Amino acid sequence: MEALLVSTGVVALAEIGDKTQLLAFILAARFKKPLPIILGILAATLVNHGLAGALGAWITTLVNPVVLSWVLGFSFIGMAIWTLIPDKIEDSEAAATKHLGVFGATLTTFFLAEMGDKTQIATVALAAHYGTPLLVVIGTTVGMLLADVPAVFIGDRLGSRIPMKLVHTIAAIVFAVLGLATLGGAAAGLKW
Repeated sequence: MEALLVSTGVVALAEIGDKTQLLAFILAARFKKPLPIILGILAATLVNHGLAGALGAWITTLVNPVVLSWVLGFSFIGMAIWTLIPDKIEDSEAAATKHLGVFGATLTTFFLAEMGDKTQIATVALAAHYGTPLLVVIGTTVGMLLADVPAVFIGDRLGSRIPMKLVHTIAAIVFAVLGLATLGGAAAGLKW
């Protein structure tokens, strides 16, 4: 249950102000059809984070648990730093293809925007950390929806009122705490 709750919270916080949330604002303003946009976000996130969760689970079979703890600890601290850097959306990611329709355009642009994004990398790290990729993927997907669905409905009006720096700071603190706790566990396992 911890994997589900932490994954949901961390991604929901990290996603606020992220380029995919900005993409949700843009798609909502452009198409004005919330349901296919939300379904596109859900489908893209499930596929993207499902692959990331599987990768995280696979990594745990390849890497020594002690080494993995150190790598994950530093990865979480890196995620904390990365979360403090504001995202900007690229024009190419915002340009939805007319031939795909609202759902297809959302699915495609969200999937591509999430490739290598901090929430995808966090999903890999969380799946490796907790060893429960299904719960992590469910959590990260719910976290994405918690941040992006309101963006679809409310658009720019809400975006300008959210204190992005505070939200990013809280998310960075959560990542840092996870990193320090993981490193602490790794250090406790060392034989001096």
